[in-house]
Amino acid sequence: MEDLSADLADAVAAVQTTQAQLPAAQQKVDDANAALAAAQRESERVGAELADARAEERTLAVAAASTTARASEVRAAIGTMARRAYQTGAAADASALSAVLDASDSQDFVNRFVLASAAQRTQQQVLDQLQSASAEDRNAQVRLAAVRTRIDGLKADADQTVLVADQAATEAGSAKAQLDRLVAVQAAQQSAVEGRIEQAKAQLGKELASIVAQQAAQAASSRPTSPRPPAPASAGAWFVNPTANSPIVVTSPYGMRLQPILKIWRLHAGIDLEDRCNQPVYAGRDGTVLKLQTIYGDGNRVVVDHGWVNGASFMTAYNHLNTFAVSAGQAVKAGQVLGYAGMTGGVSTGCHLDFQVFINGATTDPAPYLGL
Repeated sequence: MEDLSADLADAVAAVQTTQAQLPAAQQKVDDANAALAAAQRESERVGAELADARAEERTLAVAAASTTARASEVRAAIGTMARRAYQTGAAADASALSAVLDASDSQDFVNRFVLASAAQRTQQQVLDQLQSASAEDRNAQVRLAAVRTRIDGLKADADQTVLVADQAATEAGSAKAQLDRLVAVQAAQQSAVEGRIEQAKAQLGKELASIVAQQAAQAASSRPTSPRPPAPASAGAWFVNPTANSPIVVTSPYGMRLQPILKIWRLHAGIDLEDRCNQPVYAGRDGTVLKLQTIYGDGNRVVVDHGWVNGASFMTAYNHLNTFAVSAGQAVKAGQVLGYAGMTGGVSTGCHLDFQVFINGATTDPAPYLGL
């Protein structure tokens, strides 16, 4: 089933292309979500700072109103004192000089002096209170103005953080939508590939079953079975060396591997053998050339039908050939040249022979049948 057609290979490549875009799309989603989270944290920080500033503004506003009221009260008291002094002449009578000049005796002097001193102290205290209240009022007004200016700045910052958060949310949503789209595209592509593979498997299964049935009929009627490997195969081997190199050199075994071109983990359904460009490729044993093919992954391929061997259908395939030396339907002997090694096909990395063995239509490891 390796690389059944260029169309299937293109579909696989499309899946891989979409797959390659997913990490970047996921990173974009992660970055957008991180930016959104940062914007939301900044918005919360500015909001909390703004709330604190507004609470401070309310406190300062109450304090400013209180100091303003106190200063007004002191001013009113001073005004009342001044009016009374003017109306009664108390200001002159309360002076120290009048206490000396107007006293009738020493006791009267003492009384008048005590009263004058008390009045002066009261006046000074009221003036001091006025000065303190005025200073507190000015300070409260300055602090209140500063907090209000700060609130204006924080409101502007809060508006900006909301805009940034909204933009980050939009970008995060867009990135997530793009990621979801890619995931959906990949799923659809993967489903299409799997559908094509299943169709190809079914078709190939029918073709192989037909070949095996023909082999069984021929074996039952006229073609003799082959209980032993053909000479000059090595001891225990069913096939002679299909390459021009002795001993056989394996460059990649049968089994699951990371495909070097497609970079995907999949079954390597044959065994790669060393053969330099244009070296001859030989039939592994007697048989009939079933078909010559050129397919996307395996390039130029010869399939040989070896008939019924020890109660089972035996076929071999020789892949990546540069040129063919036989034709379909031709009978061949073990060791006969089938073609010349090359690197044809979309997944070949250099000249070699990809040798495959099919028993009853299923791939199997060729190594034991080559005596390896």
